[in-house]
Amino acid sequence: MTTPMVKAEGVHKSFGAAHILKGIDLEVAPREVFCLIGPSGSGKSTFLRCINHLEKIN
Repeated sequence: MTTPMVKAEGVHKSFGAAHILKGIDLEVAPREVFCLIGPSGSGKSTFLRCINHLEKIN
């Protein structure tokens, strides 16, 4: 098994009382393509900002 290029475990993010991300896990292997899909307001962009260190993870 190869070492993942991206790995996130138990990511939580809140804005005030709103808990946006609740224990998100992600592991992406080298050369693997993935798609992050979900309804509007489900935290997709927030998660991407967190794994790119643009937002602090709680």
